Amino acid sequence: MNERLAKFAIGQIVKHRIFPFRGVVFDVDPVFANTEEWWESIPEDIRPSKDQPFYHLLAENDDNTYVAYVSEQNLLADDTGEPVHHPQAALIFESFDHGAYKLRPRISH
Repeated sequence: MNERLAKFAIGQIVKHRIFPFRGVVFDVDPVFANTEEWWESIPEDIRPSKDQPFYHLLAENDDNTYVAYVSEQNLLADDTGEPVHHPQAALIFESFDHGAYKLRPRISH
């Protein structure tokens, strides 16, 4: 597979190109790293290629919040400057400023 650099950064707010949701990136896989079952659940006519970055998002739409896994080709930068209202955002990020989140420091050995 041909890995490439991710277009979006952790803490950046993005929106889906097709579906009405947005979210903040909290992790990035350089290529598809989910299950085949998940992959095959995507309708074949809109199934993205696996050899691109995939993003883990704390996502929201008008009705609820959830975690989403989205291919780079299906994301656009969100230019609203507004934070997401996901309840887990405060666990991962320490602040929101100038349209992006800053990760909390991690304690490690």
